Amino acid sequence: MSDPRPPLPHDFLPEVASFTVVSDEVKPGATLDDAQVQAAGNRSPQLRWEGFPAGTKSFAVTCFDPDAPTGSGFWHWVLFDIPASVTELPAGAGSPGFAGLPEGAVHARNDYGTREFVGAAPPPGDGSHRYVFTVYAVDTEHLDADADSSPAVVGFNLRFHALGRAQLVGEYEVPAEG
Repeated sequence: MSDPRPPLPHDFLPEVASFTVVSDEVKPGATLDDAQVQAAGNRSPQLRWEGFPAGTKSFAVTCFDPDAPTGSGFWHWVLFDIPASVTELPAGAGSPGFAGLPEGAVHARNDYGTREFVGAAPPPGDGSHRYVFTVYAVDTEHLDADADSSPAVVGFNLRFHALGRAQLVGEYEVPAEG
């Protein structure tokens, strides 16, 4: 039986080269650690990537929940203009305080309206939600976006500037109350 949940965000985008992203904290298809849950740790995970296309001039990192009951998903993290020399973000780089965030990287607003990573927070009893962490290899050092840009504007720019994408999907569920 096929998965009845909404498609992943990249299913609607043109194909680009793929590369590898891994994490010491997020395992493919596994439940997110409490550190990546809003009510527990609310800390962005460590991520590292390799095998990205030649010509990459910067990177962007996003976290998206396509299963959020909004009709349009939910953006938990939007980070771009990461220098091409950076191939790893430490845990907490997107969390308040931005420890280890590379110089020049820009946080755009997430769907909470803040410029940071916000952890998983699905409604109780809504089933398992997927959290799609994506690293984009970008063909320009700076996207035509800024910290006040919406996730849609950043995504629009990435649509036309992505040389490659790597994704890592974790899941999280809050049981029904009572």
